[in-house]
Amino acid sequence: MAFTRATGKHRRPSRMQRTTARAAGVAALTTTGVVGTVAAPAFAAEPAPEQTGLTPVVTIGDSIADEIDAQAAAQEQAAEEAALRKMAEEAARERAAEAAKEAQAAAEKAREAKDRAAREAERKRLNTFVMPIAGSYVSTGYQAGSSLWSSGSHTGVDFHAASGTSVHAVGAGTVVAAGWGGAYGNQVVLKMHDGTYTQYGHLSSIGVVVGQTVTAGQQIGLSGATGNVTGPHLHFEARTTPEYGSDIDPVAYLRAHGVSL
Repeated sequence: MAFTRATGKHRRPSRMQRTTARAAGVAALTTTGVVGTVAAPAFAAEPAPEQTGLTPVVTIGDSIADEIDAQAAAQEQAAEEAALRKMAEEAARERAAEAAKEAQAAAEKAREAKDRAAREAERKRLNTFVMPIAGSYVSTGYQAGSSLWSSGSHTGVDFHAASGTSVHAVGAGTVVAAGWGGAYGNQVVLKMHDGTYTQYGHLSSIGVVVGQTVTAGQQIGLSGATGNVTGPHLHFEARTTPEYGSDIDPVAYLRAHGVSL
């Protein structure tokens, strides 16, 4: 019996064409592991493979194909999301590393500023000099001649002071002598930070001990009239060594260190 087959561009694909296309899709999805997740009963519901005359093919229903497509799309979306998460995590790590680097640089800068401030404070402390007796004046000058001194001239200067007046270290230093000094009476000798020495004589009392460090303006004793004197005052010397005979001009010494007198 003769029959007419539909023709034209709206002709429905043949069963063989639909089956072949689905088989190709299944083969591709099998390679990616998608088909493996489809339940076996779904395939069991499909008709047995058809003979095309060439190669046996598997046919699956439209619902199974849609499910496979959905699973493939879900896997692709999940992969994209995982890639985005990885990128976000790497960006976060880079930002954290940069923030840590900036914090370290800021901390280092703060430490350097603190060190500079400490060095400046120490420099200022070491270079600060004051009068040995606040508000006093020189009553007897350096190298003044008199039979009162064994050398024939004054080896220091005398600062006017009543007995019991506070005597201060003129600058930062270390006590190298503190006690009786013969004609100088009770005395204190300091080694200054620059290697020079200062002497404070005729004290009524001593307030420091050998080895002690002192700062500019610190009280080291009280003025008096001990030793070879005619009245209370402070005998002050500047020396290049701690010993008698190495004296230098004490007024010039103090002025060189910024003391106005």
